[in-house]
Amino acid sequence: MEPRSYGFLLLLLHILRAVIALEEKNIVSKLGDNATLSCIYRGRELHLKNLRVYWQIADDQEECSVVHALISGQDNESEQCIHFKNRTRLFWDRLENGDFSLLLLNVSQSDKHKYKCVVLQKTEYTKVIHQAEVVLSLAASYSQPVLSGPVRNSDSTGEEVTFSCRSGNGYPEPNVYWINKTDNSHLKPSELQITPNNNGTYSVFSKLKIKATSDMQIECSIENKILQENLSVNYTQQKESHGSSTENHKNLEKKGQGAQAAGIVSIVILIGLLIVLGCWLWKRRSPKLVSYTGVQPNEDRGGLNCKY
Repeated sequence: MEPRSYGFLLLLLHILRAVIALEEKNIVSKLGDNATLSCIYRGRELHLKNLRVYWQIADDQEECSVVHALISGQDNESEQCIHFKNRTRLFWDRLENGDFSLLLLNVSQSDKHKYKCVVLQKTEYTKVIHQAEVVLSLAASYSQPVLSGPVRNSDSTGEEVTFSCRSGNGYPEPNVYWINKTDNSHLKPSELQITPNNNGTYSVFSKLKIKATSDMQIECSIENKILQENLSVNYTQQKESHGSSTENHKNLEKKGQGAQAAGIVSIVILIGLLIVLGCWLWKRRSPKLVSYTGVQPNEDRGGLNCKY
């Protein structure tokens, strides 16, 4: 092989190694959770005292870009950004095995970045032995949507009715779908509001106006693409007719009459109990009274006659 071809091959291998080392990794973390940014070097045995490890923000030209630094086997916080103070950890039991992954605590909205890990080794001279990039995307689950719809008369077919659907505390902005479940067709909302909250999440409110049918079945669906979550809620028509109202009224009257009868029976029973109690008390006292009053008629006979 000619020297020129050999040199070109070495250059190509070097470029390929660099491309592999810089291959981006994408991870998703929920707001408030902890995220692990991966950086693993699969080379020969390492000595921490000869290493420097830097984690930094790679996608912004900010005044401060240092997320975490390890120099000669010790954490170095002198150049660490204030935003990351006390929020980053290396896995110390894995460092000598080439695992320089970073644990980021309590992920917040401002942590959405591309991060770069650079590992340098000092022997005769300092050289980069590994580097990796990680893209951190954030997400938060939306609350179960609440769907409101009309309560209508049976003869309102063809009239315009309004549905509303709301959900909140999610991230990023959602997709909202209205679906006619009778034929699974998608319906266009008449209103859609996505509002940012103070904590960085979003709330969503949507309205749908359609012509009422005799068999309306409407579904509202909130999609979070990053988390691959799809929360749905269904509406089945609620009819309110004159006949049913009259029947309900009659049922209420019957319940009222029944309660009144039960009240009268309770009063009669209570009066009966009071009478029985009074008779019992009177009988307890009556023997003494009979004995006392019964003495007079029999005194002339020289004896007593007690009747009970």
